[in-house]
Amino acid sequence: MSHLSPLLVQSSGICAERGEGSWLYDEQGNRWLDFTSGIGVTSTGHCHPKVVAATQAQVAKLVHAQYATVTHPSMLTLTDRLYEHLPKGLDAIAFSNSGSESVEAAIRLARQASGRTNLIAFRGGFHGRTLAAASLTTSTSKVRTGWQPLMAGVSIAPFPHAYRYGQDMDQCVTDCLNELDHIFITECNPADTAAMIIEPVQGEYGYYPASIAFMKGLRERCDKYGILLIADEIQAGFGRTGKFWSHEHFAVQPDMIITAKGLASGYPLSAIAASKEIMAQGYPGSQGGTYGANAVACAAALATLDVIEKEQLVSRADALGQQLLTHLQGLQKQHDCIDEIRGMGLMLGLEIVSAPHTPDGERAGKLLKHCESNGMLMLRCGTHGQVVRWLPPLTVSEAEIEQAVALFDTALKET
Repeated sequence: MSHLSPLLVQSSGICAERGEGSWLYDEQGNRWLDFTSGIGVTSTGHCHPKVVAATQAQVAKLVHAQYATVTHPSMLTLTDRLYEHLPKGLDAIAFSNSGSESVEAAIRLARQASGRTNLIAFRGGFHGRTLAAASLTTSTSKVRTGWQPLMAGVSIAPFPHAYRYGQDMDQCVTDCLNELDHIFITECNPADTAAMIIEPVQGEYGYYPASIAFMKGLRERCDKYGILLIADEIQAGFGRTGKFWSHEHFAVQPDMIITAKGLASGYPLSAIAASKEIMAQGYPGSQGGTYGANAVACAAALATLDVIEKEQLVSRADALGQQLLTHLQGLQKQHDCIDEIRGMGLMLGLEIVSAPHTPDGERAGKLLKHCESNGMLMLRCGTHGQVVRWLPPLTVSEAEIEQAVALFDTALKET
């Protein structure tokens, strides 16, 4: 531990030795109800038996087959299985290791396929920490600080943060779309714009969903100007919001999807999906990587899809998300420090305040430490660390949700 980078600071004091379902255990046998899911990664819970069996079998056969050199059955089967869940017309898939890497692959492809340079991202979005991904990220300044100059050609447009602006959603959407049109006039000519990239449900900024009107407004402008619409589904995709992809809530189809986190239940794997026509316009050698589509990670992803389908985890996320939301709304009525509840499915955030619209990251931190001391692990996000996020595995039980809410209620009363 003394040789670990001091910049790799953990949000808890837990040293996890093993995990099982919704629980983490340390070497002494203490356990914590894990409502972080590794920031949405362990979607099927810790060490789901089917995922464990699939990866153990794969390790015994083939660990690594570099996919720019040879193909392997797990990768080929995974592309077919993923295709079954993709929007119509998105029929080509490219794999990478991480969300950031796939974000960079997506914007590289967009620039090459369109022959245009500019990109539009949306305020509050988190897309990663690598150079191009950080250039698109405005969830907090720490991702960009000390990293300038970042990639050129990026414009940041407003996202409908109705709570932050103190507006109703309809007016907020109108204002945001008008501002986007103004950006087209003043700084980012549509003829120079390759793509817009958006989290349909924002993660790190505070679990803000977009709206049907806003997403349709983006789709209309992309269609009008020949701009590609990229949905960053890294955190909100793969069933998390109660639909397989979060953009499905908004009745809009993107031209490209980025997925990672819950894709392989904890194994490093990410992907972008687009049409074969768009993919074919990328330059030779522009996609690839040493570990992309690793055989064990692909086996884990196949098992993850099996679990999601057979255990109906997408519909469970919707139903259990409603159960959790109802409980949290009950807490909100009792505790003035909960100013707003946002999100969808099993991706919910509580805005913790000291007064209306006054973020209180210190109180949120105390809440999480109290929960940790009493057997539950949670995370914060938001500009001031004021948003407590509820991100359990999609396999979480009703009883575990009840237990988590009770623990959090106690924390609210005792902090």
